[in-house]
Amino acid sequence: MNNVTKKTISFLILLIITLLPTWSAVSGVEIMQKVYQRDTGDDMKANLTMEISNSRGSTRERSIVQIRSVEDGIEKKLMFFTAPSDVKDTGFLSISYPSDKDDDQLIYLPALKRVKRIAAGNKNDSFMGSDFTYDDMGARNPKKDTHTIIREEVVNNVDCYVVQSIPVTQEGSITKTLNWIAKEGSFGLKKEFYEGETLVKTLTINESTVIDSIIVITDMTMKNIDKGTQTRITLKDVSFNNNFSDSLFSERQLKIGPRF
Repeated sequence: MNNVTKKTISFLILLIITLLPTWSAVSGVEIMQKVYQRDTGDDMKANLTMEISNSRGSTRERSIVQIRSVEDGIEKKLMFFTAPSDVKDTGFLSISYPSDKDDDQLIYLPALKRVKRIAAGNKNDSFMGSDFTYDDMGARNPKKDTHTIIREEVVNNVDCYVVQSIPVTQEGSITKTLNWIAKEGSFGLKKEFYEGETLVKTLTINESTVIDSIIVITDMTMKNIDKGTQTRITLKDVSFNNNFSDSLFSERQLKIGPRF
């Protein structure tokens, strides 16, 4: 092989490397792990508004107070509905683990004065009549899915990886999701849910802000394509470093109500 041929081959190799997509150096698993592990603060408190719209455009509004704590990789989330009267004092507790163990989820129904555990088979049921499911309300561990980068796109002027996630074990009707993940900050901007090849739901992040150096999703909308319904959740009065007692995230607190 003469020097000219060697130089030509070397040039072609360099050109191929240069033209390879930038995500060749990172895997889908690594991207979703960064999303899962990104800094969300040791604890947080916020007031939420949930707007549920039907296919005719009629809207019901619900007010929620939420606290959250993260310790040793375990995320605990406690929510209480404060209005309107038909859902007032309904409580929801979700505990997510750093392993592939299923979330522990409990709901308190004040009319029955009873705490009910959400069974694994019901995690894909509607959460309080909204377009979110109980599974959506937890923190899904990346180990439950296989992840593949399929392309790059720009969403709202933000460079994103598009990651396809397929459940390792099929638990419900959702067979895959597509996740638009910001390259800088490792947070989601959009998510599509599929049954087979049919798009059934979309989650869109409408707004995010930085509070105490932490990226906070403050406005999101889940749309059900088939039903023509949507649920929008907005956050306000967000605070960190509240030093919540671990005893707040308990069945007992669910019965006591939002006294923290």
